Amino acid sequence: MLRLRSALRGWRGPVLAAALLAAIAAAWQLLRDQASAGNRSEGARLMAELMSGKGPVGGPFKLTDPDGRQWSLPDFQGKLVLLYFGFTHCPDVCPTDLAAIGQLVTSLGTHGDQLQPVFVTLDPQRDTREILRAYATSFHPRFVSLSGSEEEIRRVATAYKVYFEKVRPPGANTYFIDHTAYTFLLGRDGRFITLFPPGTPPERMAVMVREHL
Repeated sequence: MLRLRSALRGWRGPVLAAALLAAIAAAWQLLRDQASAGNRSEGARLMAELMSGKGPVGGPFKLTDPDGRQWSLPDFQGKLVLLYFGFTHCPDVCPTDLAAIGQLVTSLGTHGDQLQPVFVTLDPQRDTREILRAYATSFHPRFVSLSGSEEEIRRVATAYKVYFEKVRPPGANTYFIDHTAYTFLLGRDGRFITLFPPGTPPERMAVMVREHL
């Protein structure tokens, strides 16, 4: 919580900061409730670490884009990074948040060139190179889409306190990815600044982003 409060110092006005903290706290309570029923204990653990400020958020990684190029945080140095973890079969949350990121970059005009939106798939089994190449760029042409092995993605997601797991409903012939959905804002040096909960409109994200342009 202390780490998040520190990250929120750049927000203008207590209302925005309080709203963000309330949304994160609600998500934390939900995961704790689920964990108490024997489900999603890993999600509750990661959320607890995020809220309490135990340990850093983020860190170095190496993942691959649809063209086979390997990317790491130093490749984005000098730009603010908007980092999002999701999957292309996501029916609502991911498309909503990715659209908001794209709208934010566009709304900043020439200042948008200082932002680098990045999408990391949590479903490398189904999100092939061909699918990834078209998916995120449909929300904004400057999106970089990244993937890797399940182990590599798990390592990166865990570093950012992102919980995810495959869920197959009874009798279904497919699965979906249950995951926490945050947009992470990273500084020009790749360090974590703050996060935006799912559904945050681009206008609200712009308040914090402009503080770091």
